[in-house]
Amino acid sequence: MSNLDVGIWGVVAALALIALRVPIGLALGLVSIIGIAVMFNMNVAWGMISATPFDYVGQWELSAAPMFLLMGFICSSTDMTRGLFLALRLYLARLPGGLAITSVGACAFFAAASGSSVATASAMARMAVPEMLNNGYDRGLATGTIAASGTLGSLIPPSVLLILYGVYAQVSVGQLFMAGFIPGILSALIYMAMIVIRVKLKPELAGAGAVQFNPTPEERAAALRDVWPLPTLILVVLGGIFTGVFSPTEAGALGAFAAMVIAAARRRLTRAAALEAVAQAVVSTASIFIILIGSLFFTRFLALSGFPQAFSGAILSVSSETWWIFLAVTVIYLVLGMLIDSIGLLLLTLPILVPLIDTAGINPVWFGIIVIKLLEIGLITPPIGLNVYMINGALNNRVTLPEIFRGITWFLAMDLVALLLLFMFPIISLWLPSIAY
Repeated sequence: MSNLDVGIWGVVAALALIALRVPIGLALGLVSIIGIAVMFNMNVAWGMISATPFDYVGQWELSAAPMFLLMGFICSSTDMTRGLFLALRLYLARLPGGLAITSVGACAFFAAASGSSVATASAMARMAVPEMLNNGYDRGLATGTIAASGTLGSLIPPSVLLILYGVYAQVSVGQLFMAGFIPGILSALIYMAMIVIRVKLKPELAGAGAVQFNPTPEERAAALRDVWPLPTLILVVLGGIFTGVFSPTEAGALGAFAAMVIAAARRRLTRAAALEAVAQAVVSTASIFIILIGSLFFTRFLALSGFPQAFSGAILSVSSETWWIFLAVTVIYLVLGMLIDSIGLLLLTLPILVPLIDTAGINPVWFGIIVIKLLEIGLITPPIGLNVYMINGALNNRVTLPEIFRGITWFLAMDLVALLLLFMFPIISLWLPSIAY
């Protein structure tokens, strides 16, 4: 059996183990060790195990991931989003589907402060979905709005997925953050436009509450008093990165510290809230790093087998046009996104796709935004749809999984529209990085 054959069977075995619900980091690591032992010997495999994790996980840039996770969980555990949500609710009440539009806007703001889609979906599900259901909103629209809008945390900076992509693909994380900003906002605006049009055509989707709610000017003015926490945090983090005052890695630590200061100023940073945020950040970071180590082993295994080069050759033998590569990558992510969580899928596919885009001469920043958008779609695609399960759990099964999956159908269609726009007009992703660098 040739090394390439071992590589092919290794990819098949990894996908089979993941489908059997073996933790993805363990599956990738196990396949890699056995594969290298088959191609060479066990001493080579043990040498990789002893050297690779420390050399890679110790990279300074990766320290931004736990810091941004901590920042997001502090925002969530100290209820930093509620004031902004209530203010947006008052100002957007007259629009068709005002509460749903408010939820999209609040998710976008929270995504810009947390960097985590799961944290965004979890925090907003407990706050916004009950509000919409109590106002007579369609159950699918109410939950679908949060499930889809929660994915904005993957694209709007700071994003943990963008950090992982940048470190792995050796692309500037700062450029990726700038590249993700406009596409993230564009996705939110497309969601909002779709909600307005649907509710205009079918008003019963938004219930009676959207029509009856009519805040006074005094209520609107009072609501602005508690808006400042999230915009302040976003201004500190993104403002510092975009102006070059500090690096994305430094911004993570500063953002976590700023979130604690803001929470303390609002008298919400209790001992219980702080411990909850730290515990969630530690667990999430450990999970990410275990997957990352497994993917590093997998990268070494595939490189030694020659699989990435063979895969690139097979794709480019059909056509070297960018549209064909885009189509092939989209099909891969849409299929695998139904079965594998976003972080696992990113780290599983990068060892194969990074050599492909290098060979094809594709801009890695633009490609990174396309990949993250595809991962966003995977977060709400059945049967896995991590955000869908997160919302179902946050609501204690008040809305069933089939109802939530039904509600995300329109949002999936809008994601495909946004994805097509990002492909047809790369300037959407590359304009901000081009003027900053």
